[in-house]
Amino acid sequence: MSAGHDHAHHHQDHGHHGHAHVHAPANFNRAFAIGIGLNAAFVAIEAFYGWKVNSLALLADAGHNLSDVAGLVLAWGGTLAGKLPPSARNTYGFKRASILAAFANAVLLLVAMGSLAWEALGRFNAPVPTQGVTVMVVAGIGIVVNTATALLFMRGSAHDLNMRGAFLHMAGDALVSLGVVIAGALTLKFGWNWLDPAVSLAIAAVIVVGTWGLFRQSMHLLFDGVPDQIDLGAVKGYLQSLPGIERVHDLHVWAMGTSEVALTAHLVMPSGHPDDAFLKDINQHLHDQFDIDHVTVQVVKVPFTQPCQG
Repeated sequence: MSAGHDHAHHHQDHGHHGHAHVHAPANFNRAFAIGIGLNAAFVAIEAFYGWKVNSLALLADAGHNLSDVAGLVLAWGGTLAGKLPPSARNTYGFKRASILAAFANAVLLLVAMGSLAWEALGRFNAPVPTQGVTVMVVAGIGIVVNTATALLFMRGSAHDLNMRGAFLHMAGDALVSLGVVIAGALTLKFGWNWLDPAVSLAIAAVIVVGTWGLFRQSMHLLFDGVPDQIDLGAVKGYLQSLPGIERVHDLHVWAMGTSEVALTAHLVMPSGHPDDAFLKDINQHLHDQFDIDHVTVQVVKVPFTQPCQG
């Protein structure tokens, strides 16, 4: 028990001293705080003007933007929980919270787009005249707020699924606001009341297509799937190519969180046990070539466990 705890404690220390993890959290904490502040203020403004000019479109958009605030809070919560230190009861800490947050963000976006599409379909039957100029001005502010917030997360979205969830949520909303402005302008000019719901449907479709990847990937990681960026065949090939290794059994690769990958494997080595340098080289190579941080390998002369299909 105490040995496991010591290992957890050591791993926690390593996390604190690891140079790669020092700068990122502070930047994203600021990004989340700014993003949540901006979007909460925008929701308040939009709801007030929607109530003032009696615009269902603006009130609905304020509700939708409230889901953005929820999405950012989710992503931030996932990031912060993932940084909690491991303990004797949770030896991994809560790293998986970031995967859960990405999944919840994808579900939230898909539900929001479903409700937007439902609302739009209803409006084809009963077109609602829009209070053009007010709606366009408020939606214009929405473009600025959502684009600015999306840009805060752009840097992290390439490497971290949870950040990608926050980025997609914001970028999607900038698109919705842009659609409202264009539809509002054309409706004012030509009186096309059908254009507002048509544009809403088109945007909802675009965002659902964009979000589907996030939904699929986060679901895959929740079930301990091999992360998309890892070529399992190449990992197995590398381990089998090592001198003295006859076979690789029980190879498992999974995501501990949205930015940390773990690997366990049994290496069959009939000639005997290697020294620490051999194992250190494996760790180093897997880190440098495949970005796998948490490696545990067991070396045996004769396999004594039932080989896993993996």
